[in-house]
Amino acid sequence: MKDIVEQLEERRARARLGGGENRIEAQHAKGKLTARERIELLLDEDSFEEFDMFVAHRATEFGMQANRPPGDGVVTGWGTVNGRQVYVFSQDFTVLGGSVSETHGQKICKIMDMAMQNGAPVVGINDSGGARIQEGVDSLAAYGEVFQRNIEASGVVPQISMIMGPCAGGAVYSPAMTDFIFMVKDSSYMFVTGPDVVKTVTNEVVTAEELGGATTHTKKSSVADGAFENDVEALSEVRRLIDFLPLSNREKPPVRPFFDSPDRIEESLDTLIPANPNQPYDMKELITKIADEGDFYEIQAAFAGNIITGFIRLEGQTVGVVANQPMVLAGVLDIDSSRKAARFVRFCDCFEIPILSLVDVPGFLPGTAQEYNGVIKHGAKLLFAYGEATVPKVTVITRKAYGGAYDVMASKHLKSDVNYAWPTAEIAVMGAKGAVEIIHRKDLGDPEKIAAHTREYEDRFANPFVAAERGFIDEVIQPHSTRRRVCRAFAALRRKVQQRPWKKHDNIPL
Repeated sequence: MKDIVEQLEERRARARLGGGENRIEAQHAKGKLTARERIELLLDEDSFEEFDMFVAHRATEFGMQANRPPGDGVVTGWGTVNGRQVYVFSQDFTVLGGSVSETHGQKICKIMDMAMQNGAPVVGINDSGGARIQEGVDSLAAYGEVFQRNIEASGVVPQISMIMGPCAGGAVYSPAMTDFIFMVKDSSYMFVTGPDVVKTVTNEVVTAEELGGATTHTKKSSVADGAFENDVEALSEVRRLIDFLPLSNREKPPVRPFFDSPDRIEESLDTLIPANPNQPYDMKELITKIADEGDFYEIQAAFAGNIITGFIRLEGQTVGVVANQPMVLAGVLDIDSSRKAARFVRFCDCFEIPILSLVDVPGFLPGTAQEYNGVIKHGAKLLFAYGEATVPKVTVITRKAYGGAYDVMASKHLKSDVNYAWPTAEIAVMGAKGAVEIIHRKDLGDPEKIAAHTREYEDRFANPFVAAERGFIDEVIQPHSTRRRVCRAFAALRRKVQQRPWKKHDNIPL
């Protein structure tokens, strides 16, 4: 018996060593942690239960039978994050470059199947050279099986991808189908075709970092939701994100202890809106002053800054926030902001996370670039996402809500449950200047008449009371009481049930 136990420990020690000391040192020299070190930092101490430690590939081509490392380049299992179950797979670049073989893919699929069956999130840590060339189509089949699991798990359990090294070719499509993607600056990249192929086909000279680095995907492409300085920070922030999310679509989001009164009055909000209607202010100030303890987890902060998305807690309960940002492009809606917000709203609806919308939107961004690139369809995505969402929806209009953008931003007409407005709100088809120039076109040559018409229009429409008279606004509230009113609104909606007509699935304007 003693010999068998010793043999087991020897096998385990060999598996834990991955590709060996030299390759581990090479990984550390690049500023990267190993697959197992990443899991240790992500999960609670001593909570990791590993599966398939001894799995080895079955390939025999190209002399592969002589190199069968245990684990086959990926570490899989489950553990806890602050006591809540999470499944995880972590590709090991020190073992055959983390390349995906038939058995490597099977290990990932097993974990994803268990996550769906048992109702817990999946965190995938990607650090791989791609498909294992020696296995040919078997490797491609493994990718296909993983892709199918991503599709089946979508909307069932939260899926989080961490890109902590290379992720290229077909491998990028697995993270692309997950709910959140996070990258590490200067050590991770994603692209379908690498710099060499790009140069051959299009004659463009580009580095891997320029083509698919963290800056590219957080600021330009919106593929990634966030980028961090190093592996340690990335893993710490993902732990923080998991704390906001439910384990599956069968559960409500977690409720955390809170030490912030729901009745807290914030007098400074009474002066947040500038006297000049064209002067910007920072909407993040309102978000943090509403949130429990001022805690706000922003998603896609570096992309489409004219809209803000992220998570806060109200009375200890997770709430998704979508807010126009007057500091960027005056808070207008455009293609990028519509896509960003629509994706976030749909995620919240999948997992029963209530949605708070903070509105200050002068309209959609005009111009040929927007029209040629399909702002109509992209704007419709946000409209569609809000309209199909059945979670509790509370809206607060702080200043401008003009034209179609008023409708799109969780208006009463899209079945938003509670719609508040500040006294500074202006709900109209358009701003006074543009409206007067259309309605009183014949008086354009008389500045005094135009000024009088403008004042008349502002007195009549540049306020929330016309909408309130129609019942489109439930209440005009004092800015300083926003936290209290919003907390009470969500409390009243906790047992909300909304039925939709039966359908196989909808056809969102993609």
